[in-house]
Amino acid sequence: MHPYLQTITLAATPVGELRLAIPFALAKLDLTIGQAYVLSVIGNLIPVVFWLLFLEVISKFLIKHSEFFRKFFDWLFKRTRRKIQGQYKIYGYIALVLFVATPLPITGAWTGTVAAYLLGIPFWRALGLIALGVAIAGVIVTLASLGIISII
Repeated sequence: MHPYLQTITLAATPVGELRLAIPFALAKLDLTIGQAYVLSVIGNLIPVVFWLLFLEVISKFLIKHSEFFRKFFDWLFKRTRRKIQGQYKIYGYIALVLFVATPLPITGAWTGTVAAYLLGIPFWRALGLIALGVAIAGVIVTLASLGIISII
C-alpha cells in the first residue's frame, strides 16, 4: 500500500486517529513533516464528514423502526444535554475545539463528532470546530513526535 494511503487510513481509524498516523508516517514511512501532518489531518477528517452527515439519518431510522432505539436515543439525548449543555454554554465552541485538540485516549475527532451531534451543533459549524481541533492536535502530535515537546 502506498505510504500516503497508509497514513490517511491510519488517521481515519477511531482508535489511532492522527495520534498514531503522524508518528508512524514519520518513523516508518519516511514521509516529510508536512506530508505526515497534511495527510493525517485529511485522513482524520474523512470519517468526521461521513458521521456528521449520517448520524442523524441513522438515529432517526433506528428510532422510527425500533422501540428499543427510540427509548435509548431519548435517554441518551436528554442525559447528554443535561450533563454537558451547561458546561457547553459556559465555555462555548472553544470546549469542542479543545476536546478534539487534546491528544489523549477518548478525545479526538470521532468522539468530538458524536458530541457535536448530541449537542445539536449544525454541520458546517461542527465540521469547522472539529477541523480546527484536529489541526491543533496534529501540531501537538507532530512536535511530540519530533521530540520538540513532551506530552507526558
